[in-house]
Amino acid sequence: MLQVQFIRDNKETVLEGLAKRNFVNAEIIVEQVLTADEDRRKTQVELDDTLAESNKLSKEIGGFFKSGEIQKANLLKEKTSQLKEKSKELGERLNNFSEALQTLLYSIPNIPHSSVKAGKSDEDNENIFSEGTIPDLGENALPHWELAKKFDIIDFELGNKIAGAGFPVYKGKGARIQRALINYFLDKNTKAGYTEVQVPHLVNPDSATATGQLPDKDGQMYHAKIDDLYLIPTAEIPITNMYRGNLLKESEFPITATGYTPCFRREAGSYGAHVRGLNRLHQFDKVEIVRIEHPDNSYQALNEMVEHIKDILRELKLPYRILRLCGGDTGFTAALTFDFEVFSTAQDRWLEISSASNFETFQANRLKLRFKNKEGKSEFAHTLNGSSLALPRVLAGILENYQTEDGIKVPDVLVPYCGFDMIN
Repeated sequence: MLQVQFIRDNKETVLEGLAKRNFVNAEIIVEQVLTADEDRRKTQVELDDTLAESNKLSKEIGGFFKSGEIQKANLLKEKTSQLKEKSKELGERLNNFSEALQTLLYSIPNIPHSSVKAGKSDEDNENIFSEGTIPDLGENALPHWELAKKFDIIDFELGNKIAGAGFPVYKGKGARIQRALINYFLDKNTKAGYTEVQVPHLVNPDSATATGQLPDKDGQMYHAKIDDLYLIPTAEIPITNMYRGNLLKESEFPITATGYTPCFRREAGSYGAHVRGLNRLHQFDKVEIVRIEHPDNSYQALNEMVEHIKDILRELKLPYRILRLCGGDTGFTAALTFDFEVFSTAQDRWLEISSASNFETFQANRLKLRFKNKEGKSEFAHTLNGSSLALPRVLAGILENYQTEDGIKVPDVLVPYCGFDMIN
């Protein structure tokens, strides 16, 4: 969430950033924010003055009673009653202005980093890096959903029977390579200095709001309404919320964490061949990395996250590319996002398998996550997160790019984790 002070002091910068995102009615909403904040501050001043006057009169009333000036005391009591009524009305007005301001602020996305280009969709994203050789599989290459059926390692129909479309059942070597990928990703992350955590798979509304999923993505998450809990679409939510409300010391930076969770996404309105098989699921596994950083170091940290994900893909020997997302494709909470995509040779298309993002202070403002700087003043920290990695499309890439006439070769780095080198 943007800070009102930042919007007030940097109005043109905010409007330019929102224009990069094609944010509708930006000027109107920004003006509404500034007006609501002005109304709120004026009401706060009036309320403070009214309460101060009431307290002053209360002390005078006590003095008049002590001196026996009952008539004067009763006159002041009547006036304090009027002031109490006025303060009650002002308090209600203040709450209304504050709630209106909060609602407006929740509707405004983060301001993109200066390096982010304007754009409307993923077609405007910048390809900034690519690596790896795309294998020549010949004309008989199969997409992963046919390979999964051929070798009986993923059963999409059985998952549909149990839960519905988008909930696959992994079987035999399919289940074992899933577990191998999870353990490999976690080992890579912990060796890089990330502390492994196990977190809840459901979160309360405060947690979902703090990291920006609510209200922006309300309706895209599974909601257990009786308990008012949300199934997580990413481990970013519970891991980042571990630090909600904290006041950190500069010496605690950087804070780094990694965790594996299943993830749940309704993906309403997703249909067609591009979501077939593992391409888009309602339940999938993902290993996440999260960083809490000093503002001066957060972009260096983002670069380190990008290099870390590169290293994983190099070890898996998958052809990949990195995109810097344009304003129109950058997520609501992010200031800068790099997407990693693996090339699916059998499908002849790129599949997103990771995003690494810097949110700057946008999440920290909602989280009330601060630190004491060298001058003793509190500042908002910067939060970052990335996938390392999302399993479904990584597995799709492995199945398709490693297929041979004899079966599917397992990447060398995974063999110690799964105990076999071929799926056949």
